[in-house]
Amino acid sequence: MASNLIWFVTLYLLVSICIGLYAATKVKNSTDFVVAGRHLPLPFIVATVFATWFGSETVLGIPAKFLNEGLRGVVADPFGSSMCLILVGLFFARPLYRLGLLTIGDYYRGRYNRHIEVAASVCIVLSYLGWVSAQITALGLVFSILTDGAIQPWQGMILGVAIVLVWTLSGGMLSVAFTDLFQMTVIMAGMIYIAYVISGLVGGPAVVLDHAAQAGKFEFFPKLAARDVIAFVGAWATMALGSIPQQDVFQRVAAARTERIAGNGSVIGGSLYFCFAFVPMFLAYSATLLDPALIERYLTSDSQQILPRLILTHAPFAAQVFFFGALISAILSCSAATLLAPSVTVAENILRPLMPDLADWQFLRMLRGVVLLFACAVLTFALVSNSSIYGMVESAYKITLAAAFTPLAFGLYWRKATSQGAALAMVAGLTTWLALEFIHPDASMPPQLAGLLASIAGMVVGSLLPQWYGQARHHAPAHAI
Repeated sequence: MASNLIWFVTLYLLVSICIGLYAATKVKNSTDFVVAGRHLPLPFIVATVFATWFGSETVLGIPAKFLNEGLRGVVADPFGSSMCLILVGLFFARPLYRLGLLTIGDYYRGRYNRHIEVAASVCIVLSYLGWVSAQITALGLVFSILTDGAIQPWQGMILGVAIVLVWTLSGGMLSVAFTDLFQMTVIMAGMIYIAYVISGLVGGPAVVLDHAAQAGKFEFFPKLAARDVIAFVGAWATMALGSIPQQDVFQRVAAARTERIAGNGSVIGGSLYFCFAFVPMFLAYSATLLDPALIERYLTSDSQQILPRLILTHAPFAAQVFFFGALISAILSCSAATLLAPSVTVAENILRPLMPDLADWQFLRMLRGVVLLFACAVLTFALVSNSSIYGMVESAYKITLAAAFTPLAFGLYWRKATSQGAALAMVAGLTTWLALEFIHPDASMPPQLAGLLASIAGMVVGSLLPQWYGQARHHAPAHAI
């Protein structure tokens, strides 16, 4: 049966690759490669928003966190991450879409200056190391489990990167969009079917929910103590706000046919993600009733393996095919999107200004080269990292929360924001976050939240102080100057 499952998974991978390669035939220029020619309809935008975020942390990381800490432990994801997508759709998608930019880094250059563009782009690129590495780590884990250890996790990581590179290098955002539409269908159908099968084995959904409620797993809000409340807000803000200034989010906005599709697609995709993120949690908790020995074995050693081991041990073959198809769909779609986004940022906002006479076909070639190099960097990071999948994803957005969110939000909605304010916001946010991260990472105020507050203060002071000083000099008597 195991060999049959591997054959089905292999067939699925081949179908995904063929879809990506077909989409690649429609790529004619760098705009097609980066933002899919700006002509994607609503179903594609919804699919690519949903499939990008429904990744390894959703299927493997969130359930593991939920089993250990309950709903309170997953405030960052899915509660914060889905809110990010909804906030983008409501407040950021339309004004950014109207600018007709290629990357989110272009916004920082147009609103402020070249220095802010480079600084923000570097922060955004660095934030992707953890996120993309989480997907690669998950691919290695899945391939190892599927082959019963015949493929080691590190070998699975290399294989996974190679598969993702095939359609990402060839078709960019167009290939990602086409494969995401296919993979979202597999994810949604697979999750619904598996939940139906597993709930039937334990006596129905009500049994699982009642057991979880009695175990206190549905306690969401923190205790009314300052330290707990601040930590709760910090975890939520890291994902809800820190993931807004990200190239993958912006690409989905920019790839839409109209600004209305850009906004609605992000809201609908975020809402769908929030709903379906609870299915893996339900499945993982079902294991406490179906196989307590499995929970005892993996909860303390590697809780990320609980859900796939449960499916392999207790689910019928059809459910196994659907589960691993959905799981690999989630990881591959997320991997492709998060590999493409930082590569585009490096090429467009860091390298291209150094080569102003670059033709479009040369830029497209450079884009593909950067994708390949970034894939190698991410693979190396994944191989040496010891963090959990959930931890990698949650940590990825601390740098953008502290450095990039405030210049973006204030630049869009505060006319007095200046380049000096943006610079001071980034410096204050980064130095505060890094200082606390090294000196006192367990302080009552999470370092990244302190960085956000410092960034906001830096923006206000840096923008208003020079204006006040200039006005004071203008109105001062001549002898006082």
